[in-house]
Amino acid sequence: VVAMLKALYPGLQFEIIAMSTTGDKILDTALSKIGEKSLFTKELEHALEKNEVDLVVHSLKDLPTVLPPGFTIGAICKRENPYDAVVFHPKFRGNLNTRLRKLDELQEFSAIILAAAGLQRMGWQNRMGQILHPEECMYAVGQGALGVEVRAKDQDILDLVGVLHDPETLLCCLAERAFLRHLEGGCSVPVAVHTAMKDGQLYLTGGVWSLDGSDSMQETMQATIHVPAQHEDGPEDNPQLVGITARNIPREAQLAAENLGISLANLLLSKGAKNILDVARQLNDAH
Repeated sequence: VVAMLKALYPGLQFEIIAMSTTGDKILDTALSKIGEKSLFTKELEHALEKNEVDLVVHSLKDLPTVLPPGFTIGAICKRENPYDAVVFHPKFRGNLNTRLRKLDELQEFSAIILAAAGLQRMGWQNRMGQILHPEECMYAVGQGALGVEVRAKDQDILDLVGVLHDPETLLCCLAERAFLRHLEGGCSVPVAVHTAMKDGQLYLTGGVWSLDGSDSMQETMQATIHVPAQHEDGPEDNPQLVGITARNIPREAQLAAENLGISLANLLLSKGAKNILDVARQLNDAH
């Protein structure tokens, strides 16, 4: 992200400040059992609120579909590989270094499954034994994309980062986030998606599962959405959609993507998805 900003704004100076979050520090408990929201964002948003930083770069899948007041996603960069990958052996939690070390040293596991994009960013493509394609395993909402979070009323920074929006990625992720939000899902329940743009159609497949995988349902819907080129910014009072502000992407395209996600969620809910998700939440809470 910084490299792209430097290329766009060669006259500006950008400083990278590294920070750890609660989700990075608690490594011995499953995310769904920690019982706290914003595990990977709270400390970063605190720095943003205090004007200690001007923007925060996240894996989009870590950003909840409802952001705290005062924050927005000002840019969604072009999506990398959204799939998961199997890493074979030559209680996994922690960053990639930690998880790969556990795989190599503990001799307890045959393989682990990690997001391919994370492995690629770290230069560890050679560890990927197999890519899991959507017909085998769908992926988390927003996986493979980076989201840039900013202060919602900081128009200068919104204008600065808004040019990083990748229109196709934004519309796909907007539909995915609307689907997850309408299901009232989160990191504690198994919800997965697959999106694709083809010939002016946005295809969204979404599914829900029980914790043991014995019960599941998935459906696919599509909507006519032409991927636009970025255009001149719209009005500053455009409300966020699932936490995203994108004044330089036509509003009608964004609304169509959001409606697709909501419609797919309603279809699954009409077929009993709520029962599957409720049982998954109850089992998580019980353990």
